[in-house]
Amino acid sequence: MKVYHGSYLKIEKIDFHKCRPFRDFGKGFYVTNILSQAEYWAERKGRIANSAGVVTEFEFIGAAFTHWGFNVLRFSSYTEEWLDFVVKNRNTGEPFTHGYDLVEGPVADDDIAQRINGYLFGLLSKNNFLHELKFRQPSHQICLCTHRSLQALKFENEKVSLLVAGISTPLIRQLMSDNHINEDEASELFFQSETYKHLSDSNNNLYLLPWQEIYRLFRNEAGR
Repeated sequence: MKVYHGSYLKIEKIDFHKCRPFRDFGKGFYVTNILSQAEYWAERKGRIANSAGVVTEFEFIGAAFTHWGFNVLRFSSYTEEWLDFVVKNRNTGEPFTHGYDLVEGPVADDDIAQRINGYLFGLLSKNNFLHELKFRQPSHQICLCTHRSLQALKFENEKVSLLVAGISTPLIRQLMSDNHINEDEASELFFQSETYKHLSDSNNNLYLLPWQEIYRLFRNEAGR
């Protein structure tokens, strides 16, 4: 499906170091399937940065939710579980790490965020809070929370995307084994590499090579 990210500039490369913590679903890269929502955020962020604002369009591969082995959490609407999860992520008083690769659900906009504060201070009951949300306009967001989850974005050709994902998974496992590092560290090394950039470019056909050959190219790039 088509998804969008609104910002003050066009996104050429996703950098997790620029992603802010304490958002609805935690630190990560956020997209939405509602174009008008992305346009609103582009205009808002552009105004702050004194620019026009830009909406970057991506193709999100829906199979990532079910068939790629990701740890996924999805909320279909504003529910008690959604509220509890958002409160944990937005709580700046103590760090919260949830461990999901992908989280999908509705948005806590500025008005809802203020009401969350009212709920936390005991000014609004949970039942009343959730009752009010029934009348909200539909909203949507997907948070890509880990480097490995970025495989679900960017490619317009789904066949190419599946082939790249099939290469990335065993390669990352081998990288973990050879370097005695965890999955997140291995994923960051690979997905930020020039090798992955070339692999994800459907024009050069690297995705047709065995993953072992791609791993050799990556090791040569990294000098490992």
